[in-house]
Amino acid sequence: MIKMQELLLIGIGTGNPDHITLEAVAAMREADAVLIPRKGDDKSDLADLRRQICAAHLDDTGHVVEFDLPVRDGSRAYLDAVHAWHDAIAEVWQAAVPNGAQRVALLIWGDPSLYDSSLRIAARLDPAPKVRVVPGITSLQVLTAAHGIPLNTLAEPVVITTGRQLRDHGWPVGADTVAIMLDGSCSFTQVVSEGVQIWWGAYLGMPQEILVSGPLAEISARIVETRAAARVQNGWIMDVYLMRRAII
Repeated sequence: MIKMQELLLIGIGTGNPDHITLEAVAAMREADAVLIPRKGDDKSDLADLRRQICAAHLDDTGHVVEFDLPVRDGSRAYLDAVHAWHDAIAEVWQAAVPNGAQRVALLIWGDPSLYDSSLRIAARLDPAPKVRVVPGITSLQVLTAAHGIPLNTLAEPVVITTGRQLRDHGWPVGADTVAIMLDGSCSFTQVVSEGVQIWWGAYLGMPQEILVSGPLAEISARIVETRAAARVQNGWIMDVYLMRRAII
């Protein structure tokens, strides 16, 4: 049996098929197999988008292979659960590769290098294939473009972190602008809101895109309510936000 020789991690943007770059299309067409994860009925839109991309850019979709993504164990300590989950995903990736497929592609939401674990999972594969990353448009890029704002203020730093870090450790020291990803618990409600502006977006790049912005003190509750309603309506949600404190 011929083993996988190369793994292509292809960034596909945040939900708009027009986010696919020419480099991504070329990489998809080079692959002997394209793997598509199924994440359950509540996130079927994500698998559907990947199917649409394959149908639009591949002359033959016969080498598209779908697999069921393992579920993370929520009862374990966070890092222990994540490591075990990544081990399980690596095994599933390996099992999903068809016999004889030497170059295999995975279509990665956003970009494989920004708050995505595909590179860490790929490092668990044995035997280890050559890994090639094709960059994609990130949710942070789409967020700032959608709101028409720059990521940073003049000559000032930006911290990109997670909702868990914001919740556990507060506003990052030394930064007036913070971008928050992977926040399932609206951690912005736990920061001092005076003088803070927030730009929030969900389903960025998709038809159901939602954008809310303004002073955090005035619209925090609105974002919480909007997010909860959208999650119920769609069965899932992916969102990101940027906050900026007034520079005194």
